[in-house]
Amino acid sequence: MKTPPAARRVVALSPTAMNAILAEVRALQQAGRNVMSLARGEPDLPTPPHIVEVAIAALRAGRTGYPQNQGELALREAVAAKLRRQGLDYSPADEILITDGATLGIYAALASVLDPGDEILVPDPIYDAYQSPIALVGGVSVAVSAEIREGRFALSVDRLSRACTPRTRAVLFNTPWNPTGTVLRGDELAPIAALAEERNLVIISDEIYENMIYDGRQHLSPASISPQVRQRTILINSFSKTYAMTGWRLGYCAGPAPLIAAMYLVLQQSSRGPATFVQDAGVAALNGPQNCVSAMQAEYAKRRDQVSAAFWGLSGVHVMPPEGGFFAMFDVRGLGASSNDIRRRLLHEQGVVVVHGSAYGPAGEGTLRVSFASGGKNLAEGLDRLRTGLLEFGH
Repeated sequence: MKTPPAARRVVALSPTAMNAILAEVRALQQAGRNVMSLARGEPDLPTPPHIVEVAIAALRAGRTGYPQNQGELALREAVAAKLRRQGLDYSPADEILITDGATLGIYAALASVLDPGDEILVPDPIYDAYQSPIALVGGVSVAVSAEIREGRFALSVDRLSRACTPRTRAVLFNTPWNPTGTVLRGDELAPIAALAEERNLVIISDEIYENMIYDGRQHLSPASISPQVRQRTILINSFSKTYAMTGWRLGYCAGPAPLIAAMYLVLQQSSRGPATFVQDAGVAALNGPQNCVSAMQAEYAKRRDQVSAAFWGLSGVHVMPPEGGFFAMFDVRGLGASSNDIRRRLLHEQGVVVVHGSAYGPAGEGTLRVSFASGGKNLAEGLDRLRTGLLEFGH
């Protein structure tokens, strides 16, 4: 008997680049190959102990029932207090939504903003996992090419403006910008915000790397630009990177009450929310000591410098030191091959995993994304293999 076909909407979906690469890696590992990964954005640092202890205590206290679907009030209040420390004022009653990680927050925002056929402007290159949820809700992703200027990826507001049509409904970006490592400055965000005002666009701002900033730079949310911009911005964040809580699946969104209400309706169809004991841990993370965050940031800064130092002076390769996040983009245009060819050769010949820049869009061609989320022996040996492979490629 023939299996009935899946829905047509699934045809528009594709595996993320990371999942496709991991399938290659598993095949090599099953064949007995030793592989070192410099690809995933998963911190190898443990969740801070005081957060873990609160979760354990909550479990023992029986905090295992259904949570409030919008999010436990204590956590929404903690999120509001955290945002106030950043100069952003949101009501925990109707302007904050707790989600199962930032991924569900992104989906809820897209489903709440885009009608079928609506366009959303997305920088190129950009984190590729945005594309499928856009397609799933019937939206049309419009890539706006960035360019490498002064050793960093930059996004032109003129290109964004030219990409707008009467169907354009929103603009989506992240800062710090995955995969490029760029931290958008005020003079870069302000014109984007002005364009959103002019065209009546919603801004969806993914800010999960906000605490991984280097060289004295500062994270700036577009919502902080003006009260008018705040009223059209949906802020997406999570605990995964800042507190090394990737597996806890805890995130939050903030925005104007009408948009959060729409997202809450979407969320109700998808999730009952993170477990109550997980939300209690989130309260401890936000309200507790933040020295763990600064310690992690300092560790990532050391690893960033380690990556740059390992490739200093290598012919045909230029490391673009990230301004934020834990990915370094390698400009390998001088090697004369496609980024995916280089990536595959590094994997199969050297046993080191990186991501080809073209996975994030055509503007990423000629680059490799190298993660330093994992340090120690993995980073040191992975960089050695990567350097050996790139040296051989250049000869």
